[in-house]
Amino acid sequence: MRFLATRLAASLLCVLLAVAAGQPAAAQGLRIIRDAEVESIIRDYTTPLLQVAGLSPSGTRVYLVQDRRFNAFATAGQRIFVNTGLLIESDKPSQVIGVLAHEIGHVAGGHLIGRQEQSEAAALKLLASQILGIGAAIATGRGEAAAAVIGGGTDLALKGLLSFSRSQEQAADQAAVRYLKGTKQSPRGMLEVTQFLRNQEALLATNQDPYLRTHPLTQDRVAFLERSLATSPYADAVDSPDLVARHQRMRAKLIGFLERPDQVLRTYPESDTSVPARYARAIAHFRRPDLDRALPLIDGLIAEQPKDPFFHELRGQMLFENGRVAEALPSYQVSVEAFPGAPQLRLALAQVQIELNQPAQDKAALDNLKQVLRKEPGNSFAWRLSAIAYGRQGDKGMTSLALAEGALARGQAGEARQQANRAKQILPENTPAWLRAQDVANLAERLAKRSN
Repeated sequence: MRFLATRLAASLLCVLLAVAAGQPAAAQGLRIIRDAEVESIIRDYTTPLLQVAGLSPSGTRVYLVQDRRFNAFATAGQRIFVNTGLLIESDKPSQVIGVLAHEIGHVAGGHLIGRQEQSEAAALKLLASQILGIGAAIATGRGEAAAAVIGGGTDLALKGLLSFSRSQEQAADQAAVRYLKGTKQSPRGMLEVTQFLRNQEALLATNQDPYLRTHPLTQDRVAFLERSLATSPYADAVDSPDLVARHQRMRAKLIGFLERPDQVLRTYPESDTSVPARYARAIAHFRRPDLDRALPLIDGLIAEQPKDPFFHELRGQMLFENGRVAEALPSYQVSVEAFPGAPQLRLALAQVQIELNQPAQDKAALDNLKQVLRKEPGNSFAWRLSAIAYGRQGDKGMTSLALAEGALARGQAGEARQQANRAKQILPENTPAWLRAQDVANLAERLAKRSN
C-alpha cells in the first residue's frame, strides 16, 4: 500500500495510516494531523479533565484525525482520537470539552481493557510508534520522508474496539459530568452534543456520523445530562473569551487548510474583518497560491499580535514553500522564541536551517533537533534531518546512529540493525552514543524476530 503525505502547515502533516477492521481488506484510513496550534488548544481542553480523572496528562496522547465527520474515540494505552469534523462543527469550546470528557471517562473507566487485549496491544503499540515517527515531521514536498515512516502494516480491529455498550456509555457520561464539575465547567456543551446526535438518529446508518454508531445514544443518557445540567452548580458557566477566540481561530485554520480555497473565501468573505476570518483568508490565498494577497493578510495579523507564534509560523511557511528559504528563517525563529516548548515549531525551524546548507545553521539545527527528540524520541523525520546535519559535519558514527534511530521508528528492523552495527564500529566504545547504538541493534533484532 502506498502512503501519502501532504504539507498543510509548517507543523501540520497529514498521513494515511492503514487501520484494518479485522482484516486487511477492510482497511480504513486514519489521516493523522499534527499542528502545534491546534494541539496546544486541545491540550488546554484536556489537561484539567485528565488531572481530575487521576490520569497523567503527559501519559495521555490526543491525536487529530483529518475527517469531516463528527467523531472522537479512545483506544487502549490512553490514546484519544479527535476528528477535525468535530472541531469544525463545534460552535464553542464547551462542546469539544464535553466530548473529550466523555472519552476520558472511557479511558479512566477501563472500558478498553480486555477487548482482544493481547492481539491489539501490539497493533496499538505499532500504530502509536508510526504516528510518533511521522507526527511532527515536516513534509518536504517530495513525500518520501512521510512515505518512509510507515514500515509494515498494522491490523487493528477498529470496529470492535470502538463499540461501547450502553452501560459503558452511561458510565462515561457520569464520569464526564464529574470531571466537568471538578473543573467548574458546565455540562451544557455535552448536552448540546447529545442533542445534535439525537437529530442524527433518523438518518440511515451509512449517513450517520460514526460517533453515533460506536457510542449508542439512549433517551436515558439524554435525560441524565438534562438532569445534570439542571443540578450543576456551574450550569451557567461559560467559556472564557480567550478560549472562545482560540477555538474560532482553530476552526478557521482547519477550514483554511482543509477546504477548497474558493469555499474558504465564501465562508470568510472580505466583509468579515475578524482575526479568524483574516487568518483563514491568508491560508486560502497562500494555497491558491497568491502570496501577493496572502502575505499582507498575515503581516497585518502579526502587526496586531507581534508575539503570536503561529502567525509567524504561517508566514515562514508561505516563504519557505515558495523557495524563499532565507527570508523564512526569521519568521520561524520568532515562532520558536514565542513558543519554545513546541517541538513541531523547532522541527520546522530545523528544516529551514538544514535547507540553507550553511555550517553555522547545521549546528543550530542539531541543537533544535536534540530538543525535539527529547520530547519525541520516535520522530523519524527529526532523525532524518539529524543524519543530514551530522553527515555534513563529517561525523559518520552519529550519522549512522541517527539513520538507525530513524529506521527503528519506522519499524524497518533490517536497516536499523545495519546502521546501528555500523555506528558501533565507528563510535568510541562504551560512550553513551555507542551504548545507544548497541541498544538500537538489540531492539531491531527483537523486532525482526517478531515479524518473522
